[in-house]
Amino acid sequence: MSLMIDIRKLGLFNRMAKEGGNTVANHLGQMTGMETEMEITKINFIDIPDIKTHVGDEKQIGISIRMLEPPHGHILFLFNAQSAKELAHGMIGDMGDTDPTASGFTDMERSAIQEIGNIMTSGFIDGWANVLNTTIDMSTPNFTFGPGSGMVDELVGDRETDMALMFDSRVHALESDIDVTVYTFPRLDELVGLMQEIEV
Repeated sequence: MSLMIDIRKLGLFNRMAKEGGNTVANHLGQMTGMETEMEITKINFIDIPDIKTHVGDEKQIGISIRMLEPPHGHILFLFNAQSAKELAHGMIGDMGDTDPTASGFTDMERSAIQEIGNIMTSGFIDGWANVLNTTIDMSTPNFTFGPGSGMVDELVGDRETDMALMFDSRVHALESDIDVTVYTFPRLDELVGLMQEIEV
């Protein structure tokens, strides 16, 4: 299938990013009671081999899901341990065992990060589905701590000739800015097919 798309529909990428980010922020806000905003600062198309270089080998927390319906593929959220701790502390507050300065994670912090991962992935997918006028079922989120490049290889190492959509984003919450990068690896022919059906 051709990947050519009506130029008037290019704005749909911005709408998908914005809607995905807003839905994540709304879900996080409801869950934590914090005023939360997710700002998408940049959208890039990038070759999958180049993503491994871009992500690098630094150890990060990765949350990935597989889309079980068109546009299929994977979505990967990456953030560093300090950002994860800040998010967990904001969610748990004074109710439990957290120490933003300690290395490693308490059981309660791990549980909070897992729940935050569920919120982020489902919120982002819901936002996409709204823009594309469809439903997108997804797998259970998978959590990994390790080199980011290894996570990309694990998800899409067999798609060396393909491209991905990268969203640089920042979660504003708790008077702290937390950098979260969202890498999406949809089947581009399926994504274009869904976009072609939308009236603009």
